Amino acid sequence: MRNAALAVRHLAAAAVSLVLTATVCTAESRGPVTNLPLPRYVSMKAATGNVRRGPSLSHKIDWVFKRRSMPLEITAEYGHWRRVRDRDGAGGWVHYALLSGVRTVLVEEDMLTVHARPDPRAPVTAAFELGVVARLGECELDWCEISAGGYSGWAPKKKLWGVAPDELRE
Repeated sequence: MRNAALAVRHLAAAAVSLVLTATVCTAESRGPVTNLPLPRYVSMKAATGNVRRGPSLSHKIDWVFKRRSMPLEITAEYGHWRRVRDRDGAGGWVHYALLSGVRTVLVEEDMLTVHARPDPRAPVTAAFELGVVARLGECELDWCEISAGGYSGWAPKKKLWGVAPDELRE
């Protein structure tokens, strides 16, 4: 009897997951809770955050994000929960209180040079190591302004994770 009840619970969780997936996999959809675009980028507000298999405290914790300001992509919403993924595609459900709307990006090239203007011929203002989390500023078609560690400059958008290829920011 106990195994049957456990099986029913797992089936119910799987059904909720299928419904949520079907709800958010439409092209350029909006979140049912916030009415914000899905997918969209945010960052970790907390220094640590539990990542769960489903959108509730009763779901198992699969792992813990341990990097404040890390950029994440929200792919679904359910109540106070957001399904997120990181740069490597790892993800799960995180409580919304652990997330921030402050935009950050991951530098995807070692010693990425940033320039004074969005032009490869402009003077270099700094070089960022691979994996640096930088604050995202203005973005043009192919360039974004980023800052970290007291340094700032413009970097090619394709060398950053946490910003959509067609995204423009003022």
